[in-house]
Amino acid sequence: MPLHLDVLLAQGNTDEAAEGAGLLDIVLSGGIVGAVILVVLLSLSFLAAYLVFDQVMTLRRGEVLPEGLSETVRQALLTGRLQEADAACRREPSVLSVVLLSGIAEVDYGWQGVEKAVEDALAEQSARMMRRIEYLSVIGNIAPMVGLLGTVTGMIFAFQQVATTRGAAGAGDLAEGIYQALVTTVGGLVVAIPALAAYAVSRNRVDTLIADVAFQVQHALAPIKRRPTKNVAAPKRSS
Repeated sequence: MPLHLDVLLAQGNTDEAAEGAGLLDIVLSGGIVGAVILVVLLSLSFLAAYLVFDQVMTLRRGEVLPEGLSETVRQALLTGRLQEADAACRREPSVLSVVLLSGIAEVDYGWQGVEKAVEDALAEQSARMMRRIEYLSVIGNIAPMVGLLGTVTGMIFAFQQVATTRGAAGAGDLAEGIYQALVTTVGGLVVAIPALAAYAVSRNRVDTLIADVAFQVQHALAPIKRRPTKNVAAPKRSS
């Protein structure tokens, strides 16, 4: 019985060693060029992971639309307390507060001025939020190209071996070279697919949040729209 146990343990250790060696062989199968390309792909994967984490933290609803801020500003504007509305926005820095402050700053120019300032602020904040997730799209498009570069260089080396040996290299040698070249393509796709998926999700999240910001801003600044317009008396003509 102990003999059988020793045999099983030895077999298990051999299988683990073979698995580890196989993984190492895959990583180093493309030679120096392939190893460099895999390092680049690994760097892109780390950068994509950081960007995904950053979006998860910054695209939280509470960070973009603080709870109760729009209602606080609305109540302050209903009673004409502009300073209180301004102070409430400054106490809670966010996308919503930035857009509200832009509108409040133009209150002396009437609703048209407020509406124009709000539209400009919304466009600016939307572009700022989209600019950060665009890097995920860039990584998703670059990673397959980097992997394809490794594949092309690997196949060049494989066919170069055939040419050098004047056809003496068999089909097995050629297949081995192509197999090594395809490793980088797999690496590029493994990086690109999650990056593009995260980009699509983040983009939709930004669109949803910006739409919610626009709705809450309209609700909060509605008292300004209902303010009576001051009519300037026309000068009297001299008789």
